[in-house]
Amino acid sequence: MNKPRVFADFHNADAEGRVRLNCTGTTADLARQKIVLRNGQSLIIYSEELEVEGVVHYSQKENLWTAVIDWNAIQEVEALVPEVPQHISDRTRT
Repeated sequence: MNKPRVFADFHNADAEGRVRLNCTGTTADLARQKIVLRNGQSLIIYSEELEVEGVVHYSQKENLWTAVIDWNAIQEVEALVPEVPQHISDRTRT
């Protein structure tokens, strides 16, 4: 089963190292995918060419959702570029 992929700013972490899920890109991804966050939910957290699996946790202290991530497991991924159909690609080579 594919995990939902949600944007987060890796620089927006709390004192415990949890990434806050409150930036504009995050809320847009959640709304677009119709995701309702819940404790223990597994997501793929991404920012530009980086991604990592995260587990959702509600922070009572800050009154917002966060994701617990393994900072050592962040991986670089290729940017998602739409694939060009072959017939169009062939025309650009001439």
